[in-house]
Amino acid sequence: MPLKHRLAFILTLAFGTGACEATEPAAGTDDDGEEPELSKCGPTRAVVDKVIDGDTIVLAGGEKVRYLMVDTPEITNGKNECFGQQAREFNAEYVLGQEVTLTYDVECTDAYERLLAYVEVPDGELNSLLVARGYGCVLDIPPNGEDRADEFKAMQMSAQEQKAGLWGMCGDVC
Repeated sequence: MPLKHRLAFILTLAFGTGACEATEPAAGTDDDGEEPELSKCGPTRAVVDKVIDGDTIVLAGGEKVRYLMVDTPEITNGKNECFGQQAREFNAEYVLGQEVTLTYDVECTDAYERLLAYVEVPDGELNSLLVARGYGCVLDIPPNGEDRADEFKAMQMSAQEQKAGLWGMCGDVC
């Protein structure tokens, strides 16, 4: 076998033919090729595409998600409430462009057709972090949150006592 044919044969054995076996994941699948997990309400894992404010995000699939048990100051529709921009920035720091885990409660959506969920990142649950660090107030709308209302109220009381976040800048806002 001539040298150039032997070299080509050796290179083919070492590196293959150049035809890649790797393919893009099928539409509707995660990067690892698995179907995204869904609950009766919506996705359980998703990437955050946009942060609207401190308690509302948009997922890569276009779904809007409103955080359960927390209400942050408004900065949309011409409003610019005290500590609203800080709450939005805090939220964005944790979730924008990141994969989050979504956990739903009794009711899946609100009157605006937004998904209602607890949103988790590796550093913790954003709903809890927002209240505990003073970026928002408890928003308890049963039947959602009935098993966690006392937990959230205790976090808010602690934030108020420490004058954390909006409690130190804006006074009693809830």
